Amino acid sequence: MTTPDPAAITNPPTKARNPEPPFDKLTIGVCPDQWGVWFPEDEKQIPWRTALGEMAQAGFSVMETGPWGYFPKDARELQSVMDEHGFRVVAGTGWGILHKEEAWAQTERTFRAIAETHAAVGAEYMVHLPPMYRDEKTWEFTDDRELTGEAWQRYVTNANELGRIMREDYGLTMVLHPHGDSHIETPEEIARVFEATDPELVSFCLDTGHIVYGGGDPIAMIDEYPERIGYVHIKAFDPGITREAHEKDWPFGEAVAKGASVRPPAGLPDMRQLVQRLAAMDKELYVICEQDLYPCDPALPLPNAIATREFLAACGLGVK
Repeated sequence: MTTPDPAAITNPPTKARNPEPPFDKLTIGVCPDQWGVWFPEDEKQIPWRTALGEMAQAGFSVMETGPWGYFPKDARELQSVMDEHGFRVVAGTGWGILHKEEAWAQTERTFRAIAETHAAVGAEYMVHLPPMYRDEKTWEFTDDRELTGEAWQRYVTNANELGRIMREDYGLTMVLHPHGDSHIETPEEIARVFEATDPELVSFCLDTGHIVYGGGDPIAMIDEYPERIGYVHIKAFDPGITREAHEKDWPFGEAVAKGASVRPPAGLPDMRQLVQRLAAMDKELYVICEQDLYPCDPALPLPNAIATREFLAACGLGVK
């Protein structure tokens, strides 16, 4: 990945206000992943106050808060720091095990805590990130690769129940998020989830990078499942590194460490075509910029994000 000229920092793009039709229903945003953040706390990550200031400097004003506990958990404090930097919070993010009976109570407690805070600051969505079957740091297997039998049935039941809780108790729409090294990764696994879950309770986060990593085509998925897509993470993956990762069975974290997640226009999907297809859906969508960068040089995220923001604006997503 080529680091953009640091001089770009002195002239960041202005915040998106009024994109022209047909792109005016797409709202660009950002989340901590774009700054190399995967965990609530980690010595390799940029402190949240630094990241938040840089996100604003890069020209963003819409926020998905990322790992629960990275930003303040208290609603008043979260609102205060977001207001200070000119951000509107639109979504919270949570990891939660759905397929194990003994884990459900903790998953529900965690998501209720996240939802309470985020509903209080005006968020609209809750992103459910599936647990990975390999540890994110040690890369050791912690679960089976596939869900079968009772585990699969429990996953579906609890996905629907969590979606119901989010909607009825907090006014939030839950979106399931595909992820490398998880039980929602391949096109077949995603289709299986769509067939089994209630579309009134369970929406979908079209994470374009993870779909590419799982062997899918996010542009084709827009055409095939427009009614299920309620939220978007926009990012790109290098097809060659991705292919090698699967051929050699690398853990997802190793693939990222070796450069699988790239800054567009490098990698797939084709962002110009993707943004056009999103606009053609003709519905309000938050499109959140991401790039898996953990761990990274602290000097990288700001100029990297500015370059991403400018390129996406040239594709019709946001304005310069």
